[in-house]
Amino acid sequence: MKQKMIKKIVAASVASTLAFAPLTSNACTSFLLKGSDGGTVYGRSMEFGIQLASQMMAVPKGYQFKGIGTDGKYGSGMSWTTKYAAVGMNGLNQPILFDGMNEKGLTGGLLNFPTSASFPVIAPADSANSINASQVLTYVLTNYSSVDEIKTGLRSLKVNGAKLGFYGNQVPAAHFTFHDAAGKSVVVEYIKGQLVLADNPVGVMTNDPPFQDHLNSIGNYSNLSKVEQPPRVINGVAFPAPSSGNGLHGLPGDFLSPSRFIRALFLADSVPKTFTTADMDSAAWHILGSFDIPPGSVTLPASNPYGGGAGGYETTEWVVVANNKSMTYNVKMYENNNIYTFDMKKMDMNAKEIKYTKLNQPKLMVPVN
Repeated sequence: MKQKMIKKIVAASVASTLAFAPLTSNACTSFLLKGSDGGTVYGRSMEFGIQLASQMMAVPKGYQFKGIGTDGKYGSGMSWTTKYAAVGMNGLNQPILFDGMNEKGLTGGLLNFPTSASFPVIAPADSANSINASQVLTYVLTNYSSVDEIKTGLRSLKVNGAKLGFYGNQVPAAHFTFHDAAGKSVVVEYIKGQLVLADNPVGVMTNDPPFQDHLNSIGNYSNLSKVEQPPRVINGVAFPAPSSGNGLHGLPGDFLSPSRFIRALFLADSVPKTFTTADMDSAAWHILGSFDIPPGSVTLPASNPYGGGAGGYETTEWVVVANNKSMTYNVKMYENNNIYTFDMKKMDMNAKEIKYTKLNQPKLMVPVN
């Protein structure tokens, strides 16, 4: 009864916040680090201007999901039974993963893509053979184990762009990033009603524009280097930099999606290649700190639905570090600096129901005498 009441409150809040306006504001960033011992670490931040009320969501094998059809309702789409167990973060009190990792070490995230996303038109008669765009990540993580399987499987999967009541009667405009245990990465986008699959050689992903445009922009920053540069000499006079860090002078520091893409790319690529997966795990938290949005620094006008009116602002609601060598999925929430670790090796993968865990607990303080 309490859970139903929470769902009603959240749905009403989201509907009033998002109604009558396009969804254009969101600042998610993701990247992949490869350890010298064969493992990979996936890092991701989730920024939003409304409270997603995210919880950790553990999905067992053999669980049946109800697909959302062209009418935007559960059960009118294609149902499926999970092949693989998965864990991740949901949102809006829905059985939908916004980010996650499965038992085969496949990691992935749903990132906002409001300007460019356009999904295929699915006829109502074909509704039962489709799932909603919001369910793509959940479907992939519970059905596939590798990037190659994703590329094959998604070509035949029907994805509808139905508006969702729990999302303010809006289309869930998103694109998706995936990384498998072998270190392969792929970006999944739906543009002009067509599926676009792109290998991701850099492992980085943010929001709009389309992924290929982000790749095309990398050459504009070919002057950047993690290596310190020598003093500039003019007419025999040396002009040294005022401090260390001059190699990355000009690295974009704002929160625009193209800027975050370049920042994540250079920071991730700068980590020493000798680092083990455990070292990369620690490095990922430091990289994620470069994308944390201090409250109020991205303040939204009254016309922007994410902020809920004048004075609204985006925040980094949670960040994730997923390690496919230790098979741990780690989360840090906005409300505190605690790191919550879900160990998939200890998961009951044959449970009967989805398990939800609230992570917005009080900050843990360790006294030092």
